[in-house]
Amino acid sequence: MSERRPTSRVDTPQEVRRQLIRRPSNFSTETFGVLSEKFARFMGTPRFLIWMSVFVVVWLAWNTFAPEAAQFDPRALNYTLLTLILSLQASYAAPLILLAQNRQDDRDRVALEQDRVQAERALADTEYLTREVAALRIALRDAATRDFIRSELRDLLEEMEVKGLEVRRREEDEGGDDVAERKPLAP
Repeated sequence: MSERRPTSRVDTPQEVRRQLIRRPSNFSTETFGVLSEKFARFMGTPRFLIWMSVFVVVWLAWNTFAPEAAQFDPRALNYTLLTLILSLQASYAAPLILLAQNRQDDRDRVALEQDRVQAERALADTEYLTREVAALRIALRDAATRDFIRSELRDLLEEMEVKGLEVRRREEDEGGDDVAERKPLAP
């Protein structure tokens, strides 16, 4: 079956998007943002400042010391063309830098939110582990420790030795030869 496109109805207003200048279809706002960030990043480098300074010094030197016929922005007109170029550069640079800062703020906001979620998760894990450790400590207080078991075994051994000696004495008093048979041989 062929797909049918929705037909516009009379009671539904049409969306009309009129643009004075059509944006190329392959040029997205993300691409523009990336380019503006690259431009802003380049403008903040020492290389840009050095080249800009060299450009201005050469411009001023040429239009000050060159013969008047070779000057294209004479000193007598207060370097009007240079002022215009620098103003144009500033008028484009400021919004591009602001756009780059806004994009960086958005990235920082997302990173901050992710850090907050991760911190909450770590706090919950820590609280859980703290509760588990506390439960284990409580359980270990009731459990027999190695030292406790050793002391109990010593007490039992002493009791058995005492009772064993009493039994032997009683048997010896009864005068049984069979006692010698039951006695373990000394090493």
